Amino acid sequence: MTDHMPDDLSAAGRDLRAYTDELRPRHPVVKNVAGEWVLLRHADVAAAALDHERFSSGVSRYLQVPNGLDGDEHTRYRNVIARFLGPDALTPFVPVFERVAAQLVADLPKGVVLDAVSDIGAVFAVRAQCAWLGWPAELEPRLLEWMQENHAATRSGDRAWTTGVAEQFDEIIRSVVLPRRAADGNAPDDVTTRLCREMVDGRLLTELELVSILRNWTGGDLGSIALCVGVLVAHLAQQPGLVAQLRTASDEQMDAAIDEVLRLDDPFVSNRRITTCPVRIGGVDIPSGARVKLNWTSANRDEAVFDNNRFDPERNAAANLVYGIGKHVCPGRLLATWELRIALQALLASVQTIELAPDQPPEREVAPVGGYHRVPVVFT
Repeated sequence: MTDHMPDDLSAAGRDLRAYTDELRPRHPVVKNVAGEWVLLRHADVAAAALDHERFSSGVSRYLQVPNGLDGDEHTRYRNVIARFLGPDALTPFVPVFERVAAQLVADLPKGVVLDAVSDIGAVFAVRAQCAWLGWPAELEPRLLEWMQENHAATRSGDRAWTTGVAEQFDEIIRSVVLPRRAADGNAPDDVTTRLCREMVDGRLLTELELVSILRNWTGGDLGSIALCVGVLVAHLAQQPGLVAQLRTASDEQMDAAIDEVLRLDDPFVSNRRITTCPVRIGGVDIPSGARVKLNWTSANRDEAVFDNNRFDPERNAAANLVYGIGKHVCPGRLLATWELRIALQALLASVQTIELAPDQPPEREVAPVGGYHRVPVVFT
């Protein structure tokens, strides 16, 4: 490091992307006000994510399947989940997602100010996830309301509020899971029912495990997809040349461009680990039992790796950490990628121009949330 590591830094009320850009050149590792050690550089974040022995994922006091598990236990549950998130399992849902996206975009009013996050991203995320999981459409207003409150609670840092919001979501999940478990052979044949019938270690998944898996699939993904759509629309509104390129892009080219935009402005901010022994990383000695944050947003903008953060999908793909790295890489990467591509393709097919609303600049999210809070745009 070029100078002494600052202790007890607070990101409260700050745009995390801008703040970590400011810190990273001088401080590979910082310690926040919560006593967590935050890794900011690409090499250190990747090294910790790949070191499953010294950086354990067993951080939360709540069951988190599979991302909060280590070793063989993680592998057993991951194998169950992978059956639902591979190409063969997801391909039948492509036309479903396309219908959801096309209808949503067709219903958008043209020539008026819309928020890309709440009016497009959040609604698409809820409808696509409900269609995939077989959840009733009547849950849409409740899920949209929950997403707003969840972001507000997360931004507030109020632990009691965030706990209460998490419990609300678990109740939504139980309202879908419990009737299926009680129905035996009469439950609808959908992804949620099939998950209820999955086994691990020779037994059915417990209610607690089902809730944890579905919380991971939905509670995290709904907000993330909404934020990703906000980031993508904000970027396209400022890059009309890229809009023109994407109109004729193949699916693979579109996926690569989406990944690169999200690398530049990664709304999947961080994951937590806990050290199992004393560790030296980034030139800093971290004790055993320390809470560590792998800051993906910062790592994905490391100027030592990404050449002043120029948009270059082909060059930067191999080092892109948007979905993580190693055995804990996001299991829903394919689902998220396909959903985002389908949403973007529907938008580009329906609108002629995407412009930021005059006199209403995009509003960044603040720690610990990434991306944008609001992206006011006008479509023609």
